[in-house]
Amino acid sequence: MVILLCSTYVADMSLAAMIVLFVATFAGMEVFAWAMHRYVMHGWLWSWHRSHHEPRDGLLERNDLFAVVFAAPAVVLIAVGSHAWPWALPVGLGVTAYGVVYAFFHDGLVHQRFPTGVTGRSVFWRRRIQAHRLHHAIHTREGCVSFGFLWVRPVRTLKAELVQKRIGSSKGAVAKAARLADPVQKQANRN
Repeated sequence: MVILLCSTYVADMSLAAMIVLFVATFAGMEVFAWAMHRYVMHGWLWSWHRSHHEPRDGLLERNDLFAVVFAAPAVVLIAVGSHAWPWALPVGLGVTAYGVVYAFFHDGLVHQRFPTGVTGRSVFWRRRIQAHRLHHAIHTREGCVSFGFLWVRPVRTLKAELVQKRIGSSKGAVAKAARLADPVQKQANRN
């Protein structure tokens, strides 16, 4: 719809090129999100992200500020792409689409902050839920595994990595990781 409204500004860019830019941006956002999660959220902005690894009191957590920060460039890209540089529009829309998918499934499906209507029982979602629970087995900024969301490594690999990291940290982390991952597996096996 936005593309149709902005047709005067994007007439010199083909629809195929816009789709390619949109898909490439959406896919690239997974790499960007992984790097931001690993090196910024578990790095110098741990003071914001820590709230996501602790029990939540209320509707919002400090970690939600990241959504505002990451939405700002998307809004600017869409505005600029609508009026000046046509390539910025599909990039902004790709960033926005990734953000919507991430929020819907991460906050809704994985953390159950709101209903999604998706059960999460498919192999695809079960694997991501397990990987994210293994990530949350550690409550500190060091020693976590699985920083991506749509692309995740096999759960066995993540558990083995937690075991390796346990050598330098507490023994309880791996046991907690197993407890967090197993209920999802048990629920999936019942169905």
